[in-house]
Amino acid sequence: MPLLVDTGILYALADRTDAWHQKSTRYLRSVRQRLLAPVSILAEVCYLLRDRIGEQAELAFVTSIAAGEVAVEDLKASDWTRVAELMAQYDGIGMVDASVIAIAERLKIDTLATTDRRHFTMVRPAHVERLTLVP
Repeated sequence: MPLLVDTGILYALADRTDAWHQKSTRYLRSVRQRLLAPVSILAEVCYLLRDRIGEQAELAFVTSIAAGEVAVEDLKASDWTRVAELMAQYDGIGMVDASVIAIAERLKIDTLATTDRRHFTMVRPAHVERLTLVP
């Protein structure tokens, strides 16, 4: 089963000054799962990389996707319905985080690599009591 990833974890891997960098890097080196990124997080990751680190960091990320180092999961029509439900149900959950949850539910993934403890601890996914957040 792939390891579902959120924006923060991918950003932390690239930014050596990020508080989550070492913890994230260590964790991802210890697992052999393929990284799976919801398509909805890609623009957010690219924006943060370009804005905070520079054009080369953004290019390196896009290159890693093109090389298949990070798999990309598209949103289905049913995911969009679930995204809207989650946004209506949970104050503060935006489209990106809700889409991560919707994909986790559809694929029956119970572990999420993320740095966002605030949003993902409040949501109760339909398929498990709560997601296991790593690292």
